[in-house]
Amino acid sequence: MTMHFAPDGASFSVECTSRLDAFVAARSFDKPTLVMDLDLVEAQYRALRRGLGRADIHYAVKANPARQVIARLVDLGSHFDAASRAEIALCLEEGAQPSEVSFGNTIKRASDIAWAWDQGITLFAADAAEELEKIAAHAPGACVYIRLVVETSPGDWPLSRKFGCDKDMALQLLDMATALGLNPVGFSFHVGSQTRQAAMWAPTLDVMADIWQAAQAAGHDLTLLNIGGGFPAFHGEAIVTPTAYAAEVMAMVEARFPNVPHIMAEPGRGMVAEAGVIVAEVMLVSRKSDRDLHRWVYLDIGRFSGLAETEGEAIRYQFETAKDAEPMGPCILAGPSCDSADVLYEKRPVSLPLSLKSGDRVLIRNTGAYTSTYSSVCFNGFPPLDVVVI
Repeated sequence: MTMHFAPDGASFSVECTSRLDAFVAARSFDKPTLVMDLDLVEAQYRALRRGLGRADIHYAVKANPARQVIARLVDLGSHFDAASRAEIALCLEEGAQPSEVSFGNTIKRASDIAWAWDQGITLFAADAAEELEKIAAHAPGACVYIRLVVETSPGDWPLSRKFGCDKDMALQLLDMATALGLNPVGFSFHVGSQTRQAAMWAPTLDVMADIWQAAQAAGHDLTLLNIGGGFPAFHGEAIVTPTAYAAEVMAMVEARFPNVPHIMAEPGRGMVAEAGVIVAEVMLVSRKSDRDLHRWVYLDIGRFSGLAETEGEAIRYQFETAKDAEPMGPCILAGPSCDSADVLYEKRPVSLPLSLKSGDRVLIRNTGAYTSTYSSVCFNGFPPLDVVVI
């Protein structure tokens, strides 16, 4: 396995033979399969833990909800960010305490709020008046944090349109939460998934600090800052080690929020992506005409069976074959379904061996996050992504 980091601005790679590679090499797979190595998840958790210091890690369960991953993280002392009743139940079943789980989705069914409250969940997210009304009705007295909108996201996968509210509304919601008998404890935000450099956080943190100070000036005694996710995985561009990255982010947070009692972080991709590899297979190599500049390479996995984050070619996965020492050439990469949107990379073609043909194995590296959860259920009859955890 190749680990890619760039500490202090210098790029280098460290080659290591992992049990993940050995496991994959020794086995055949009859359908696209994600293989996860729990030891690599643990190593990443410990690395982030060192960098984040006093911040509590709330693993974003949606990134990879494999039961074995949750169980290992419970053993390590992780807390959890859950987006649904099912994710909360999973965490509790694997031994997490209710106090270690936050209901972080700002869009919740009222009955799920009531169920979560019954289970002992006391921390909820909101970004709208109606959401606060639901929480007050079904989880009276609960702690709530208000999610703030990040209007200009530095991440490769921005989350700025759907979630959060602006400064003025946030202050109104703090007042409303108090009036409803809730306990408004703080704010959350998300810089955007795959924010590759820690320095990219600075403008967002400046905006959030201004809102925090305005809330304090308005009389709100805030105690919780949830800095969300954004911690990157290697997807083709060098990144610093997770410990160094997290430490740099925390230094910027502490400088702007020096007296906040509690800080939460919600790594997802940065926790599990590099612990997984998808084993795929070439189904067809073709050209559309003699004038076609690039080959088309069709895999047995596509956007509807796990690789949804290729939308807009935002996340650039790394592909590896047994023929990579042979001459290479650009190709358009696509999935197997009958949907014309099932094209992975066309604007920026992928370089693959010219000798590649149907039946060849393709490894898709660092795919432990947001692949199994995005996999659809048998679209076109193709099986959803299988998951094996070692």
